[in-house]
Amino acid sequence: MNKRNKILVGLQHALSMAGATLLVPLLTGFPVSIALFSSGVGTLIFHYITKEKVPAYLGSSFAFIAPLSLVVAEYGGVSSALGGIIYAGIVYLIFGLIIKKSGKKIIKKMFPPIITGSVIMLIGLSLAPVAINQIGTSPKGLLVALVTFIVAIWTVLKGKGLVKILPVLTGLTAGYFLSLSLGMVDTSVIGQANVLGLPAFQLPTFNLNAVLIIAPVAIVTVVEHIGDILAIGETTGQNVIEEPGVHNTLMGDGLATMFAGLVGGVPNTTYGENIGVLNLTKVYDSKVVQIGAVVAILASFIPKIEGILMSIPQPVLGGISILLFGMIASVGIRTLIQESIDLHNSRNLVIISAMLVIGLGGAVINIGVVEISSIALASIIGILLNLVLPEGCTNE
Repeated sequence: MNKRNKILVGLQHALSMAGATLLVPLLTGFPVSIALFSSGVGTLIFHYITKEKVPAYLGSSFAFIAPLSLVVAEYGGVSSALGGIIYAGIVYLIFGLIIKKSGKKIIKKMFPPIITGSVIMLIGLSLAPVAINQIGTSPKGLLVALVTFIVAIWTVLKGKGLVKILPVLTGLTAGYFLSLSLGMVDTSVIGQANVLGLPAFQLPTFNLNAVLIIAPVAIVTVVEHIGDILAIGETTGQNVIEEPGVHNTLMGDGLATMFAGLVGGVPNTTYGENIGVLNLTKVYDSKVVQIGAVVAILASFIPKIEGILMSIPQPVLGGISILLFGMIASVGIRTLIQESIDLHNSRNLVIISAMLVIGLGGAVINIGVVEISSIALASIIGILLNLVLPEGCTNE
């Protein structure tokens, strides 16, 4: 792949992450520009630590929205939250060291194919309501989402050469221009933005209450991180447990999150949207994802670009998300099939069904300030069931 094509595919990665990356700072009171900056730099840090072996993109973590909002409102504002974010990154590093010391066997034991396949399915299916909510119910919104979706599908199935590996870019472009013609794009945010400007850097302060509220959330996101990394491995055909090792991916994520806390950004995490893009394009070159990271960094210094990203209507993002999130779920199903998981086995059915219902049903457990829900809770339950249920139970 030549340099121009890599840049275009990298731009596609950046665009597919833009909506979610920008939403977290908007909801928690953090500056958008620094979220883009820390997302891009965090991704490059991750790639350095993992020796460019995992084509992951790191963006703003949704799991931290509630604790960040609470700390910003009641415990010293954004600067105090940044201190908590740094300690959340330290939690990642601690888990990485534990896994490194315990060896690869612990990951293989806790995440056999029945668990990884189910977790990957949950990553995609749990995102489905996000896509549908983005589309909304207005006739214009439905039309825009449908056109975006159709153009992306046509690109995957009928596109030739370079076009074939740019389904997200072609879909978003078609949806955006249709939205413009229908008067759905708020261009004022573009007009008001400066051409150049520095990201809103801010230094952390350390407040014990903020740390105790934010840092423990990383215990939950560690489980989600492992699920995402294994999903990337299944998508790309890599054995990420062996190389670079989950301990290194956790350390990369932890250092990226600590960097975000040092400069004023929100916590980073691996992104499900990235898995969908990888599965769609079949381009697994880490250099391409790094180009996407550089695009995010440059955008943080060019408010006009930030304005364009923020002006993308939700139905456009929803239309492309249908394809991306569905692709992730499909990888999970493929994993179960490829690993010959026996669905005549009652034990396997119990594990998968419990994980799906808990993960999709909105189950929540609160332990002090830590909320365990969705994929993390389903993963924990699945791991426990897999360890305690006896082998060999069948329906026959």
